[in-house]
Amino acid sequence: GVNLTPGGLVNVINRYFTLMSQCVQQEKGIIDKFIGDAIMAYWGPPFVSEEEQAAAACRAALKQTEALARFRQELPDLMGLRKNVPDINLRIGLATGEVIVGNIGSDTARNYTVMGDVVNLASRLESANNVYGTRILVSDETRRLADRAMETRESDRLTVKGKSDPVGIYELLAETGKLAPDWASRKGRFETALEAYRRQDWPAAEAIFRELSEKFADAPSRAFLERITMLKQHSPGPGWDGVWRMASK
Repeated sequence: GVNLTPGGLVNVINRYFTLMSQCVQQEKGIIDKFIGDAIMAYWGPPFVSEEEQAAAACRAALKQTEALARFRQELPDLMGLRKNVPDINLRIGLATGEVIVGNIGSDTARNYTVMGDVVNLASRLESANNVYGTRILVSDETRRLADRAMETRESDRLTVKGKSDPVGIYELLAETGKLAPDWASRKGRFETALEAYRRQDWPAAEAIFRELSEKFADAPSRAFLERITMLKQHSPGPGWDGVWRMASK
């Protein structure tokens, strides 16, 4: 554990929020609220055009992962620690769709905010990063709208808690043209493994996921290897749709 004075902790959190908020503001996003150590933000008219909003949100998310690297370098000074500096990471979920925007609350306390299924989906995707070992997961709709500007790889098809419709989810990798050279084959191999997995061709899927796991320490491939071990013991049976049901939030 790390023992920080309350003042030290406030410094750390404030610096983190400052860096992360700047990334949102640079891309004309609106910061809705801070929840614990999380930031909720949204994009849309009149500040960002409808055709640009998904790409702007994706750019902000990528900037946040770069800002995290800067934040990690500053941590020893912020905390006054030379060793045992905690390893701080971040998770981001992005979803696009219809939301309700307005003053929500009671007569005495109101909060200008966004509500709707898509807000809940973004929140679920944020925590789904834990399952795949990813940092940024985006919904199918976000990927579709940002397709020309962003490089993604398909991660899975999910149903999230409380919903029956499956959603395609994608890992956001980089802006178009900025992907490291070895990523093209890695992404292609992963998607081939995903197709084998959905056909319940466990040996083919396992072979590729193992290769990616060993060659690149690819976290999603490791997650699928564990999952396949489980599915081989409890076969999903014929007619399986390849959709993973997330029981938790």
